[in-house]
Amino acid sequence: MTKLPSVRMRIFLASSLAIIAAACSPTADKASPLKFNATDITGASFAKTLALNDAATKTPRTLDSFKGKVTVFFFGYMFCPDYCPTTMTTLNSALAKMSPEDAKQVEIVFVTVDPKRDTPDQLAKYVAAFNPNFKALYGSEEATAAIAKDWKIIYQKAQIKDENTYLVDHSTQMYVFDKQNRIRLMIRHEAGVEAIAKDLTTLVKSES
Repeated sequence: MTKLPSVRMRIFLASSLAIIAAACSPTADKASPLKFNATDITGASFAKTLALNDAATKTPRTLDSFKGKVTVFFFGYMFCPDYCPTTMTTLNSALAKMSPEDAKQVEIVFVTVDPKRDTPDQLAKYVAAFNPNFKALYGSEEATAAIAKDWKIIYQKAQIKDENTYLVDHSTQMYVFDKQNRIRLMIRHEAGVEAIAKDLTTLVKSES
């Protein structure tokens, strides 16, 4: 059973989404003419850089690494008891709802906010358990913090028992980029499988 978020966690997530809304508000006039279920953030001024490593290959990855595909980025961590596994399961189910041809044009990328415990080999196995085509990225604690700041991702340790035993409160939204590496959508954690599948299909077909 999925653990219900605490009041503290709900406040934390609400604050995270408020920051995103403030960052996107000046660009509302740039929204795409396409219709989406998710929040259209076309033209948003954040999430411009990415410099992390691929967990499976240990090689550097940037936004250009994903050019040519519609890419969904989600920030989380392996020991997450609720949001992360449910999000990854939902994304896998969304791909299954799409046509095989369209699904092949979508990349799912999991970015760890807990590089201290999420080792590359473990990360690669973690995402593969949801879908063998899912990708995972990691970096140093400093690199992770820099990327999170640029992407309006908030995270912090919580319920700390010792240096290796803790939870991480973190933003739960997903960001979707189009094939030209432009940020287009912000998908909330609670979005349904059908809605996500339709939005990803719309983006894929708009650039086919």
